[in-house]
Amino acid sequence: MFRLPRRYTRRSTHMRRLYSFGTAAIVALAGLGALNSCDAPTTVNMTAERSALPANIDFSGRVTRIVDGDTFWISGQDVRIRVWGLDAPETNRPGGSAATAAMTRLVSGQVLHCRQRDIDRFGRIVGQCFLPDGRDITREMIRSGTSTEFCRFSRNYYGTC
Repeated sequence: MFRLPRRYTRRSTHMRRLYSFGTAAIVALAGLGALNSCDAPTTVNMTAERSALPANIDFSGRVTRIVDGDTFWISGQDVRIRVWGLDAPETNRPGGSAATAAMTRLVSGQVLHCRQRDIDRFGRIVGQCFLPDGRDITREMIRSGTSTEFCRFSRNYYGTC
């Protein structure tokens, strides 16, 4: 019988832990929402910023560190966030420092709202993230000309493939 090398089984165990933690967090949040729905109705003041955001956000947090043109850290997450659908050159490649600078200008210190799309082979969360005003980070980076759409994964979501 064929067996995977130990390093692959360890990674899959790590992935199972990440998924089970995410599932537990979703169940806990759903329970809190159910408890809150029993309370008296409250008035919610929706600003124009919040109404522009998609409804199915999985997590939010303030950007604490930019790794490169398509990866950053946000508060409240123990792993890096890899931006879904975005292909930016690595920092040590031509155009990499420009992509990193563009990402820094766009998101540094901002509170982002993200939808988790996947977990990549390095254990990073792959998320489609939005600025407080509802702009999609991937779309803005493509528009800046420093990055391109990662067509293999986005399947022409942004219409540039």
